[in-house]
Amino acid sequence: MILLLPEMLRGHTTPHLFISSYSGILDFSKASADCEGSSGLAGWPMEHTWNKERLHHLIESKLQGRKFIVVSNREPFMHRRRADGTVECIRPASGMATALHPIMMASGGTWVAHGAGDADRTVVDEEDCVMVPPGAPGYKLRRVWLNDELERGFYYGLSNEGLWPLCHITFTRPEFRPQDWQDYKTVNRLFAEAVLEEAQGGRALVFIQDYHFCLLPRMLRKMSAGRIVCAQFWHIPWPNREVFRAFPWGEELLDGMLGNDLMGFHIHHHCQNFLDTVDRSIEARVDTDRSEVLRRKHVTRVRPFPISIDFAAASQMAQSDEVTQAMEGWLEKLPGLRGRKIGASIERLDYTKGIPQRLHALEHVFETQPQLRGKLCFVQIAVPSRDHLSSYQAEQSAVDEAAARINARFGNATWQPV
Repeated sequence: MILLLPEMLRGHTTPHLFISSYSGILDFSKASADCEGSSGLAGWPMEHTWNKERLHHLIESKLQGRKFIVVSNREPFMHRRRADGTVECIRPASGMATALHPIMMASGGTWVAHGAGDADRTVVDEEDCVMVPPGAPGYKLRRVWLNDELERGFYYGLSNEGLWPLCHITFTRPEFRPQDWQDYKTVNRLFAEAVLEEAQGGRALVFIQDYHFCLLPRMLRKMSAGRIVCAQFWHIPWPNREVFRAFPWGEELLDGMLGNDLMGFHIHHHCQNFLDTVDRSIEARVDTDRSEVLRRKHVTRVRPFPISIDFAAASQMAQSDEVTQAMEGWLEKLPGLRGRKIGASIERLDYTKGIPQRLHALEHVFETQPQLRGKLCFVQIAVPSRDHLSSYQAEQSAVDEAAARINARFGNATWQPV
């Protein structure tokens, strides 16, 4: 995930920074100043490659003593019980967590997240905190506890049955339930209280992740009397204003987001959609030339932070002995792949990924190009996700049915297409 650090510290100018690697390799760039006569982080070069030492210097010497706090729903480390009753610490699959981990190791900051592991409570101290990673602790993980009812309404309900399909503009109808909205507000307040406890009344820079915490920035601005600076990165698309109109609590949600000093999206188009939505939905002054919004005498800067992978590092890794050994290991596990062309896709099992449609396309290829039968294998790895929701259960059934149909139509004793 491509993530950003705040562009604005209250009363001072900072650069906007982003990580251009899914693997957590730091490549910060485009450091710039927006205000004349400012101090803080101004003066850093426009193009720069950042390593851990430079990042550490940036955080230590240029954030002027502010605490650095990251907020996300998913935690970077999870504790769970093994079958024998012992506790293990794992890293959940998350590009966002992978990218932010080096920043946290360099800053020694605090990460506030939902404690979702079945053994998470057993390892925290009396303040619900634990140092991570185990063995070489570099930062503090503060866990927030949600009961099943709150998690269902906040996470599975409003966030993933409401905002997720709405913002992706899929043909899956969003669900908007008043109780889910109440649970969403309750959870945002719980996280606000946790952040304030970690800030301890001092100045802090809070980096908020994604669509789970739209109300948090405004809450923090009010509850901290302006001592907390907020930046938020929106990891999914932002829809056009006509689509957003379907959201029943749009004014309150937008007001919450405009508590940020910086609001980041993946691409310029999403920024434009957001600005247009604000302009047509609530009372605020939108400056499209400067990509800023003024509401309640507070300016929110809206910026794109385009994403990519670290192509050079990925290419180098592909040529390594470790990858060659791993490939041989997979060929031993799946001998039917040996000597054939291989297509592969790895992602979460989610209806926004188009996995059934991809398999339908593959079926069409085998129908129209019979010379590829027996020569091409497609490997689909889909990590189960949100399987409490009926839409995701239906997606899994569609994937299973498509794969079974293709294998039955075209496969034989020595070749399995999917």
